Amino acid sequence: MLFDLILKTRSYRRFYQSEPIAMEDLHHLIEYARFAGSARNVQPLKYMLINNPEMNAAIFPQLGWAGYLPEWRGPVEGERPAAYIICLLDRRICEEADCDLGIATQNILLGATELGLGGCRIASISPKLHALLNLPDWARILLVIALGKPKEKVVVDTMFEGDSCRYWRDAEQVHHVPKRGLLDIILTYNPL
Repeated sequence: MLFDLILKTRSYRRFYQSEPIAMEDLHHLIEYARFAGSARNVQPLKYMLINNPEMNAAIFPQLGWAGYLPEWRGPVEGERPAAYIICLLDRRICEEADCDLGIATQNILLGATELGLGGCRIASISPKLHALLNLPDWARILLVIALGKPKEKVVVDTMFEGDSCRYWRDAEQVHHVPKRGLLDIILTYNPL
């Protein structure tokens, strides 16, 4: 059951834009993040939740989509996210939260999958987004999570020795994500 949820939790980049995400559902996802582990338990992450179509439209051009697909400029109108979670670092608490961010955002994406949603963590962010969101100086944008009901199929392919790790799309626009095999990532201990 958990394994199936993990397999279905992929990076989705095309959505049914017209299907809204309730603020209550976004709060539910932040509950998953709130209970995630935190280095030294300092809990420096904050979240801004956006589900307003006009604000979504303003955020969209501030984001870079799918670096391995340079010819693709991101989802077209009608396939854009229905909501965003802006992941922020409260620099008044500490200056770094890489581990916290990974744990919290994976919890958010697992929760999104459980709700029948999909998401994509985006780190390619224009510096203009900070001003657009009217954020205080202490808040640093770490990631943006785009959310919506997935409008694309994402599959995991086994990656073999010499294969590229770059994701790609086939002629039917199925998104393929190569993953290394289990035995390729396990290092056997050899005692001296």
